Amino acid sequence: MKIAIISVSDKGKELASIIKEKLDDDSTVIKVDSYHKNVKKYFPILFYEYDAIIAIMASGILIRSIAPLIESKVTDPAVLNIDDNGNFVISMLSGHLGGANKLTKKIAGLIDAEPVITTSTDVNKKLGIDVLSQDLYLSIDNTKEILFFNKAILDGKKLTFTVNPDRNFDYLFDYLKNITLEMDVLFEYSNDVDADEIHVALDGHEIILKEKKIVVGIGCRRGKEYEKILDAFTKSISQLNIHKSRVSMLASAEIKKDEEGILKLSQNLNVPVNFVEIDKLKLFESSDVAKSEFVYSKFGIYGVCEPSALITAGFDSKLIYKKTSYGGVTISVALSK
Repeated sequence: MKIAIISVSDKGKELASIIKEKLDDDSTVIKVDSYHKNVKKYFPILFYEYDAIIAIMASGILIRSIAPLIESKVTDPAVLNIDDNGNFVISMLSGHLGGANKLTKKIAGLIDAEPVITTSTDVNKKLGIDVLSQDLYLSIDNTKEILFFNKAILDGKKLTFTVNPDRNFDYLFDYLKNITLEMDVLFEYSNDVDADEIHVALDGHEIILKEKKIVVGIGCRRGKEYEKILDAFTKSISQLNIHKSRVSMLASAEIKKDEEGILKLSQNLNVPVNFVEIDKLKLFESSDVAKSEFVYSKFGIYGVCEPSALITAGFDSKLIYKKTSYGGVTISVALSK
């Protein structure tokens, strides 16, 4: 997630600095930028350049600033509102699809504030269909049906989930078993459903949830033990709450194609690994990729795990876990559009 923090007072600026420092250490936060004052100038830029905006200011200023920019719950960024004293963190916009509710709880925990969330499913301890899709990195084919399904969930109706019997859906079963929110579900199996889809139906209405590609990029020192690579892989996806059965592919550079630890991980997970050609890595450009002069001096490329993951995930993919080191192993995670 790319986050912008904007403040208007000196006290708010101090709070912004505290929040930024804490978020900079979070591997699931790709970058954090701070802005101060000039809200009329900055908001039209922030609204389209960032996944989330944390506004430390009076709610009236925030509402008037974003009102002309709001378009759709599908595309609008998450917007949070915090008072100057850091007493309350309020989820203002895109609570589910944009991730504002989840981010609100995270930020509140970081600054010891009270999270304020008002979406109906959350306050009634129900699992919204859009929350499920975001938590499991699934796209929704018909977002106009979200309201119908969430209202049905609030009314306690049972949804039918139809999946392909040949696909391992342990990630879905474990999620529904462990989530503290309620959703009544009946499972059916059909070979007519694509392996990467979940069809949700009720009373003639249907939503198709489709798996986005999750690619785990791996870099490592020569001859790194399988156990060390597995440990790094497990820790990274755990921070994202990603079940191992949900990972689509592994990725690394072609210079690592004979690394036994990576090959063994691929085999044991039954997940393919893509070794990206050096020429592609040399040509790849992204402002989100961390550049290593050490790696460049040895291989002529600025990185392995991040660009390999992004290239493998496909055009317009994004990092959801930035390069993180685990004792000679580096891990990143990319998500397809």
